[in-house]
Amino acid sequence: MKIILIKDINKLGEPGSVVNVADGYARNFLLPQKLAIIATSKNLAKVEAIKKQAELAKLEIENKYKALALRIKDVELIFTRKADENGHLFGSVSEKDISETLAEKGIEIHRSVVNIEKHLKEIGSFEVPIVFTSEITTSLKVVINKE
Repeated sequence: MKIILIKDINKLGEPGSVVNVADGYARNFLLPQKLAIIATSKNLAKVEAIKKQAELAKLEIENKYKALALRIKDVELIFTRKADENGHLFGSVSEKDISETLAEKGIEIHRSVVNIEKHLKEIGSFEVPIVFTSEITTSLKVVINKE
């Protein structure tokens, strides 16, 4: 089935792309999720408008991410956790903890943009990368103190 993508779909295409996909994939996923429309002659005339609209949305999101990155750059989060005598935490500081603490400070980000390899399980100071897109990244200082 020929469809026109409305949103960017990984490994399939960008908004405004006309692609051929399996009928079931189009009927059961792309069309109900409003990620694509059927490529009729009427809809093919709208391709340029779809591309422009998607480009404006992408610029708006990039500007939002850049503003968030600037706000996060100078923020320092301090966590107090129980730890043993060697400085190992009984719990950990996770992506969720970091995003929730940032939300308390008025900076709303999803925990998926907090890019730590493993949960932080030691007392100390850490630089945590925040990755919005491949081009828009920043880091956040996280300090974990012993309770």
